[in-house]
Amino acid sequence: MAAKLGQVSAAGRVVELGEHSAHTREDWWYPAYVAKLCPGLPDWQALKKCSAIFARSGSGKGVYIAGPWEKPDEARIRALGLNFIIHRVKDGDALWQELKAAAAHQDPIVLFNWSPNWVEAEYPGAFVEFPDYSEACESNPAWGINPQFAYDCGNPKGGWLKKAAWEKFPLIWPCAANLVRNIQLDNTQISTLAALVDVNNLSYADAAQKWLNDNQSLWQSWLPASCKN
Repeated sequence: MAAKLGQVSAAGRVVELGEHSAHTREDWWYPAYVAKLCPGLPDWQALKKCSAIFARSGSGKGVYIAGPWEKPDEARIRALGLNFIIHRVKDGDALWQELKAAAAHQDPIVLFNWSPNWVEAEYPGAFVEFPDYSEACESNPAWGINPQFAYDCGNPKGGWLKKAAWEKFPLIWPCAANLVRNIQLDNTQISTLAALVDVNNLSYADAAQKWLNDNQSLWQSWLPASCKN
């Protein structure tokens, strides 16, 4: 979403108020117990040796569980020579149902995931480490380990998570804008907070209130001195 943020920022419709310490990522992911079943993970080449453990219905091909979003997974499978097919589910909830069912029986599974979200608070796991991303990977087949095909790489790593606000927000509410600038959340904090809703089934309001109650010293440290009165 960097291009869209840059567009609305340049047009003066929003202002950026800093970044969280959390870093974003989305890619193929597996729960921690799978590492024992597929030695060599998180290196992607391990999937070549143990694709059969991810197979379903006797196809012999590993199954990657993908969401409904448009991703270059088929191109990556072809470019990296992975013996996998894609099973695409209808939404994020269906992804987590697949994960929950597999984890209950310690069955091998590799699926689309992103960070930060509640999953990392509930299920230890890791992203598959594909060859490092480059823009050339998407457009120049000669780049990378397979000179015939593009997308012989993983997704970008270490993305930012920025804070943005309406352009008049800092002018009308300067203390609140400084508070937003001071807020810093890492991946663990965000995933733990999200789990209050997705795992503990609290409402958004109740989850927020519990977090505020449990983290008073943290959020009080964010309050600008000029606003504490």
